[in-house]
Order: sequence, then structure tokens, then C-alpha cells
Amino acid sequence: MASPTLRCTAFAGHRRIASGELRHVALKAKQARDLGRPVLVFEDASGRQVDLPLELPAAELLKHLVEPLPVPPAAVAPRGPGRPRLGVVAREVTLLPRHWDWLAAQPGGASVALRKLVDDARKAAAGGDRRRASQEAAYRFLQALAGDLPLYEEACRALFAGDIGRFEETTLHWPDDVRDHAALLAADALHSH
Repeated sequence: MASPTLRCTAFAGHRRIASGELRHVALKAKQARDLGRPVLVFEDASGRQVDLPLELPAAELLKHLVEPLPVPPAAVAPRGPGRPRLGVVAREVTLLPRHWDWLAAQPGGASVALRKLVDDARKAAAGGDRRRASQEAAYRFLQALAGDLPLYEEACRALFAGDIGRFEETTLHWPDDVRDHAALLAADALHSH
């Protein structure tokens, strides 16, 4: 289950009914569901839908959010090599001999050199990664909530083209809450061009 402090937004139809920590949003979503309104809850960072057991009484719903799901004994992996306390995970990497030779000659050996290369690549790609994550989050939200709205396909094309003017133009006549939340999720995708 997601963390009860995860930042989320709930919609009843095209109307935003709550935004904030999951535990608070879940209670508002439950109230709306109990009134017979269809409710969708989205993670703010990823645009993914959060599946909540809104049919539970409020106290059980909150308890469900804070209690981790039980892990069956067969699913617990035996301890293997590495430094699990540090989060180190051992996996296989396949390289050509010349790559292994170069890695072996690096100060600290292959593991240190690979970690440095990955960290450098992550720093270099940070802007593109942020833009792509923003596009994906906005697109997930649009698929779930705006697919029936006018100019939906055009808005999606503008999102992936990074065309802020076209995105704003195509979403202008959408319900305010949907338009505003889509723009919030798409901010890094549209303002990085």
C-alpha cells in the first residue's frame, strides 16, 4: 500500500474534491463515494491512479493505509551477496573484455567505476528525465479523466511536443479543475522547451 503521507488529488467526475496527503484525500474520496459519486484518486508525482478500498468504514480505511500488506513467507528472498544494509544489490552485468579491462584498471575497481558512471549519467540526463516524467504523469491523468473532453488528442500531442501555447489552447474550455491539474502535472514538460 502507498504511504499515508503520499501527495494525492481526488476527483469526483471532473471536479477536484481533495488534494494533499493520501490519508486526508482518502477520507474525502470516501465521503464522495458514500454519496454515490464516482471517485478517482491520483498520485501527484506520477499521475498514477491510487486504488483505495473506499467501501470500508473510515477507521478501517485509515488502518489499511498505515498497515503494510502481509508478505507471504515464500515471497521473502534469501539473503545473497552484497551489502543489504546499504541498499547494495548484486546483479549480473555482461560486458565485452575490453570493458572489463578498463573497469578493472579504474581506482576502486569495477563497482566504484560503474557507480560513478551511473551517477554522472543520471546528473546529465536529469532535465530530460524530469520532462519525460512530467509528460508521463500528465498523460496518465489525461487518459483517465480527460479522454472524453473536446480536443483531448490535440492536448496530448501538444503535451508530447512541449507546445505550451497549443496545450493551453486545447484545454481552455475543459472543466477548470481538470485543466488546472493537467497543467500542474505537465509543467516540467511544457516549460523545459
